[in-house]
Amino acid sequence: MLLLLFLAVLGQLPFSLPGDSAVTPYFVLMAVFYWGLHRPDLVPAVVVFLVGLLQDALEGEPFGVNAFVLIAVYWFVSSQQRHFGDRPFVVLWLVFALVALVAEALRWLLVSTLTTTLIAPWSVTFEYLMTVALYPVLTIAFVLAQKTLPRGGGDFMD
Repeated sequence: MLLLLFLAVLGQLPFSLPGDSAVTPYFVLMAVFYWGLHRPDLVPAVVVFLVGLLQDALEGEPFGVNAFVLIAVYWFVSSQQRHFGDRPFVVLWLVFALVALVAEALRWLLVSTLTTTLIAPWSVTFEYLMTVALYPVLTIAFVLAQKTLPRGGGDFMD
């Protein structure tokens, strides 16, 4: 739970794009996907929802957008544990890429609709690409953290 809070705050540190735009990877999405798939017992849905609301407040997005997107992702991955839990890392990375694509598109659509302002698609695309590219790095940290927890499970990164 503390990790999700830390990642929500870390997600406020911008990476610069050409043209002075600032974009950050969707760190919380990475954590929700990983923990929802491997240890949903450690991250209850209410925590995911509250962290989503915190992220909305920190980013100045319409209240509830991140909460809705993160809960949808959490529900999907935790309900698919038996299908994806034992898969090799490359398969999980591809599944994450698809889930992140849908999550980013939904977030873009909701923010654009609720603010009646079209959000620049290139910034969302760049955020998506950074999120997918950094997922393996954060997964290594998540796996190491999982090994220190009770009922830790094994390393799936084969």
